This record gives sequence, C-alpha cells and structure tokens, in this order.
Amino acid sequence: MDRGHAEDCSRIHFGETAFVLPKQDPTNTCRVRIFSPRTELDFAGHPSVGTACALVMKQHVPPSDPIRLILEENVGPVTVDVAQRNGGFHGTLTLSGKIEAPTGAPSPTDLAAVLSIEPAEVSQVFFAGVGVPLCFAQLSSNDIVDRAVIDRTAWTATLSRAWSPHVFFFAGNLRDGGTLYARMWAPALGVEEDPATGSACAALVGAMASKPDFVGTTYRLSILQGVSMGRPSEIEAEARMRDGVVTSVSVGGATTYIASGEIEVPPFALVS
Repeated sequence: MDRGHAEDCSRIHFGETAFVLPKQDPTNTCRVRIFSPRTELDFAGHPSVGTACALVMKQHVPPSDPIRLILEENVGPVTVDVAQRNGGFHGTLTLSGKIEAPTGAPSPTDLAAVLSIEPAEVSQVFFAGVGVPLCFAQLSSNDIVDRAVIDRTAWTATLSRAWSPHVFFFAGNLRDGGTLYARMWAPALGVEEDPATGSACAALVGAMASKPDFVGTTYRLSILQGVSMGRPSEIEAEARMRDGVVTSVSVGGATTYIASGEIEVPPFALVS
C-alpha cells in the first residue's frame, strides 16, 4: 500500500500528496498520511494546512469560524485552525515537539558548491528539523538565491548521505519579525523544487528561538518562497517559548483552490 501511495503521488506530479483516512483517536478529525513521489513523510506543513482547508471547503467537518481540526500524522497530532479571510480560507498549523538541531552541517564552501555559487556568498549553514530534517543556508542576497543552480555531483558528495539531504536556502534578516526570501530543493524525495515548505519554516523559527541570545516569548518570521518558480507563497511562522524552551511552532498562510478530480479504483484493487 505504501508503494502504491508513492506511485500515486508520482502520477499526480505534485511534490506532496495527502491521503485522508479514518481517525484512530475519536477526539481527532482524521488520519493523514503524506507522501512525496519517493517516500512517506512523517510531517509536512503545507499538505497539512491544505488538507485541513480542503476538508472545510468541501464541508467534511461541522461548520464554524474558525474551525479547529486535529490531524493524526506520523509525527503526532497536528492542530490546524482554519478561518475565512477576504473570501478565501486561511490555515495555521500548530505543532508541539522538540526542535532538532544537530551539529555537523556542511561548510559554507561545500554548500556553495551544491548551489553553484561562491563560498563568500554563503553566510552560514546549519541543520534543524521538526518532523523533517533540513539543511539551511543563509545567502547574501535575494539575487544570489535566484541565481543558485543545483550541482548534482556536489549534492551527492555533500548532502546525499548527510543528516538531511534537503536544502532550504534563503536571504534576509533572521531577527524576530524579519522577512526572508527562500527556495528549497529535495531531490532525495523526488522534488526538484518546492514552492512552499512549511516544515522548513517551522524548524527555522524553532531553531532561531532556541538560540541563547533570544530572550523573548515569541519569535516570528515572514517567508516568501516559490517566486522563481512562478508560484509565490507567503508564509507566516512563529515559535512560542516558555522558560527558555520552545513549546510549539506555528506555520500559516492563505490557501487557493486550484482544481479537483477523481481517481477510479478498480474493484480488484480494493482491500478490506
């Protein structure tokens, strides 16, 4: 079944596809499994937000405004609040869990080779993750972010066997309330480029809020991603702190209804 889900995702030709299944806990809304064209993901931000908004749009949950849904994902329960704004739907997910931030990230020189840019154009490289491990790279300017082109040989040598083979690179100010301009590649998942990566944004605010020099109770970033693909996504991310520890992270944004379709399953393929 898992291989079939990944094959379906590959045929649909989206970076991620969410499958809605019956809930296992009666207090939750539903079970959600998320697949890339190559593998299952324990968590993904935008499929979670999009799935919740789609369930509300199609009236699969009791109406209210806002509506709170709890999705059972491999990483654990993911809460998504859906509200109507400006004639559309806005979703914000909240996830509780430890922010992973291991050492051993590639050097700026090695990461620059992966991005086909100069080492001096890479300010810092670090690992972080919440559900999905990511390699983050801060670059010097938006133009450099747009100019980056993946070098497959360098990626194989530097990232393919690393803690995270996925790279989220950005420019901008990482201060609380800052704005970033970003792109993301995940070739190991069969995703050449992702227009919106909620799991990366969640991990990023969580990692920044966890730094010893941050003394506030909330840390926020606005991220613009997918511009170079012609699919701009505006993402709001927030980490909440208590006693110097991240207690939860949230990622949200507006959703857009694009298309619908049906998949016909032959009777012999059905399993009880």
